[in-house]
Amino acid sequence: MPASALAFALAAAFVHALWNILLARARNPEAATAVALLVAVVVFAPIAAAVWKVDARVWPFLIATSAFELLYFALLAAAYRRAHLSVVYPLARGTAPVFVLVVGVVVLGAGTSWRQVGGVVLVAAGVLLVRGARLRGGGARDVLFWLPIAGCIATYTLIDKHGIRYSTPLVYLELSMIVPALAYAGAVAVAQGRESLRTESNLASVVAGLATFGAYALVLAALERASAASVAAVRETSVVIATALAAMVLKEPVGRVRMSGAVLVAGGVALISLT
Repeated sequence: MPASALAFALAAAFVHALWNILLARARNPEAATAVALLVAVVVFAPIAAAVWKVDARVWPFLIATSAFELLYFALLAAAYRRAHLSVVYPLARGTAPVFVLVVGVVVLGAGTSWRQVGGVVLVAAGVLLVRGARLRGGGARDVLFWLPIAGCIATYTLIDKHGIRYSTPLVYLELSMIVPALAYAGAVAVAQGRESLRTESNLASVVAGLATFGAYALVLAALERASAASVAAVRETSVVIATALAAMVLKEPVGRVRMSGAVLVAGGVALISLT
């Protein structure tokens, strides 16, 4: 991998971890997420218009992925209000590629390899270290969030793999986010009042919104210079970065065991991606 591609991929990992940290540390993660999504779609709309290219066949994929992205952000914000980011983030991001692999093998009849099997084993081991073997009380509550979040990531990933063929990446991202941004902001306004959105309309939410699309732009820059597999593998360092930031910024109880689990999860996903 060229040094420039590595730099872009690592930057994407950091920026992705950053916007999750910013939303998790907000007083009201749901309202902050709503504001961030609105900022993202508004700011990047002119850029998407400038590079506009859409085939009519993209719309069924956009409708489907928008539904799962809406559910993803709703679950993510709810999770960050109730559970530690150092648990939710690595488990959701780590198990999503495993779900994609399982669907590919079981449903789509794709082949597998020893590297992929080894990657799944590493992810499973990392999950046990991050979350712990017992699921009682708060542990059971965490599972209620990270498993559905991982399922949403896996589902919209599979959808986007096919839908992206009918549009330029940035335009596809913009179109897929418009409905979730508006719908989620509307739901938060109804449930919590419009004042909640105004309260979270601050610099942190704006930066988080820009970072949601900025991370994707950095990935695109990396993909122009290196293979998709290598870029995907490097991106998974976001799991380790987010866990470390959760300890430093959010003051979460991230000990050696949980950090080791995050490293195993990242390594397992990298193995799966590189195959």
